[in-house]
Amino acid sequence: MPKIVTIAEMRAIEAAADRAGVTFAAMMENAGRAVAEAILARLDDLTAHKILVLCGSGNNGGDGLVAAHYLSNAGARVTVYTARAPDEADPKVRRLREKSAFLADADNDQRGRVLHNLLSSATVVVDAVFGTGARFPLGGASAELLKEAGSALRARVPRPFVAAVDCPSGLNCDTGALDPLSFPADLTVTFAAAKRGHFTFPAADALGELVIADIGLPADLPEAQVGVELAAAEAVRGLLPRRPRDAHKGTFGRALVVAGSVAYTGAAYLAGAAAYRVGAGLVTLAVPEPLHPILAGQLPEATWLTLPDDDGALDSGGAELVTQELDKVSALLIGPGFGTAAGAGRFLDSLLVQAAGPRRRPFGFAGGAASEAPPAARFPPVVVDADGLRLLARLDDWPRRLPPGAVLTPHPGEMAALTGVDKDTLQADRIGAAQKYAAEWGHVVVLKGAFTVIAAPDGRATLLPFATPALARAGTGDVLAGAIVGLMAQGVGPYEAAVAGGYLHGRAGELAARALGTPAAVIAGDVLDGLIEALAEMT
Repeated sequence: MPKIVTIAEMRAIEAAADRAGVTFAAMMENAGRAVAEAILARLDDLTAHKILVLCGSGNNGGDGLVAAHYLSNAGARVTVYTARAPDEADPKVRRLREKSAFLADADNDQRGRVLHNLLSSATVVVDAVFGTGARFPLGGASAELLKEAGSALRARVPRPFVAAVDCPSGLNCDTGALDPLSFPADLTVTFAAAKRGHFTFPAADALGELVIADIGLPADLPEAQVGVELAAAEAVRGLLPRRPRDAHKGTFGRALVVAGSVAYTGAAYLAGAAAYRVGAGLVTLAVPEPLHPILAGQLPEATWLTLPDDDGALDSGGAELVTQELDKVSALLIGPGFGTAAGAGRFLDSLLVQAAGPRRRPFGFAGGAASEAPPAARFPPVVVDADGLRLLARLDDWPRRLPPGAVLTPHPGEMAALTGVDKDTLQADRIGAAQKYAAEWGHVVVLKGAFTVIAAPDGRATLLPFATPALARAGTGDVLAGAIVGLMAQGVGPYEAAVAGGYLHGRAGELAARALGTPAAVIAGDVLDGLIEALAEMT
């Protein structure tokens, strides 16, 4: 999967590559060529376009000069405008001069008339003014160029196609902050790895299409072994369980979903159906007794465990019934639709206490000898979601009361409840927050939201490439939790199940929005249906 790096990590990788023989000059050549190739691939009729390359005075401007060379080589009409008079001894400038390319610069452009004329006629603008090395607040001649270009582009209707080199100028590639001078791109070509700021708002809205270009850096550099990855379809495909032709339902495991209350009747259905849709062999829904007649007809494929209730919500008396089932299941989901009443809290506390008793046999359908283990290890693999997380946060020493590697699926508000840290602080560094608490707690953290982050206790982290308002609806989190537990029931590891389930869920949201014509119309049931096509794309 593609890597996601900080600015400091990228600099270390480039320095190591230079020491290994891939010079900085070679990297720049490869980067500029990649930008040109990406632009050319998106232009139908090259002769119909006028391409203007805006170059700052740093390395990003150097990438732009190289891109201009390759665009010109391909037959495009290219003009280069630089923030400073170009160095005529620079080989990149010399070869453009040899092609009789038109180069203009701000030092010799009285009142910016040349720039204004170029911007008014260009159909493609290449933004190579500031890159990842920009210092904020922006200043100098390059900032003046960016200011004038942005003003002209905002006034043009229709606006020309804008391609950014590494990042739109003025984007902080660590934090995702945007300088007021910045203008959005339609295409961003970044090099070797995505940058963290690419997946943080408001920057994410300024990128357009993001392309991660190979610039020839050795993959085996120690500095390149960063722990954060961007989920990709091909890699996710490899995480999904096989479906042998001679399988039976036991082959694909049994998921137990403990969910629901009369206030949230649909949560159990959405989670249970999602577990089935991703391939679980058998799903048992454990629900407060009043929910059974409401839900049984909606999911006839499920088996049911009815639990005593306290005014329609779970109560502690149901914990023993659930505990008796734990030896027979291969994965457990707790929490969707619980509500946060005292009875539900007592149920969760009692379940964690009772499940600490010796297990009669290993989880799954097959029998086995009794096993002794530390109390938190006597569960099957566990997912805790929604109200289960808020109730968990009220318990002392809760991380040790869960089996190691449990999957926690908080949205930012639930993450704040678990950590005691305010949402804004968590959201400012979502990757860092997920990694920090996954390591501290010893559990997999799925920090939901735009570009959901999944972090493992060992430092690995995966970011999902989905940011769609289609998923900003009640119940979609229940579908996600069900997809994860359904994969875990089939033997997929907790971290891998979270990555694969999260990817399928995000893709299902996109597909649902496409099918309905608008993300505004998508409800959780549509995302559930979208899992079918999302999974079909993977198989």
